Amino acid sequence: NESPALIARKLLRVNLSDLAAMGAVPRAYLLVLALPEQVDDDWLEAFSAGLKEDQESFGVTLIGGDMVATPGPLTLSLTLLGEAGEQGVMVRSGARAGDVVFVSGTIGDAALGLRVLEGELTGPDREAADFLCARYRLPEPRLELGRRLRGVVSAGVDISDGLAADLGHICETSGVGARLDASRTPLSPAAQAALDADPSLMEVILGGGDDYEILFTAAPEREPEIMALGGEIGLQLTAVGTILEGEGVVVEDGEGGEIVLNHPGYTHF
Repeated sequence: NESPALIARKLLRVNLSDLAAMGAVPRAYLLVLALPEQVDDDWLEAFSAGLKEDQESFGVTLIGGDMVATPGPLTLSLTLLGEAGEQGVMVRSGARAGDVVFVSGTIGDAALGLRVLEGELTGPDREAADFLCARYRLPEPRLELGRRLRGVVSAGVDISDGLAADLGHICETSGVGARLDASRTPLSPAAQAALDADPSLMEVILGGGDDYEILFTAAPEREPEIMALGGEIGLQLTAVGTILEGEGVVVEDGEGGEIVLNHPGYTHF
């Protein structure tokens, strides 16, 4: 069980990540709470404190919503409103054959962190386990990156369902295919150590989701500009694949072999 403050902050941040992936500036949000009897004033006070902390950090304001009683379970719904810039927003539908596929940050930390919390992954030492769990509990929406990518990239999405699945969303919407090089997936030292100990965890890393990094595509001639941007804002940006004619995502191991993912990512329906 997570603390109410942490629940509030993650609820806000995962919605901020959606706006980051569009290059939009967050402004305000609506919140709906359906509360069972077990939720008391202490819980609400802690939840509100978490919201307040991240509201101030990200410059957003609660402007309305609703609160109702329910026999259960506790249900939270947040709708975030943002503003597009003069160049519009990033969409999923602009990828073209020949584009390079990029990701921000490192991939797989949150999915591995969830397995640590569930007791399914016991290999990492305390420091590594704490890092992985923190990445799951409190994602970092890449708002500055999203804003800076407007007008530079052809398509973008945040990685919530999993790297392979969200690349598939771009491909489906854009009417293209993609090749993803698993060997180029950027990993934290903690994730790399876990993978070295158990290579089967690559499927978790590519399909586990909850990364909330930005996955985007751009023409090859934009790569130097994109890499310079990463250095400027202090965020690792990595080329991990290529957009192709056709459909679907092919995952390769870096040596020409194909990796078949039994669970390529979260399915909403």
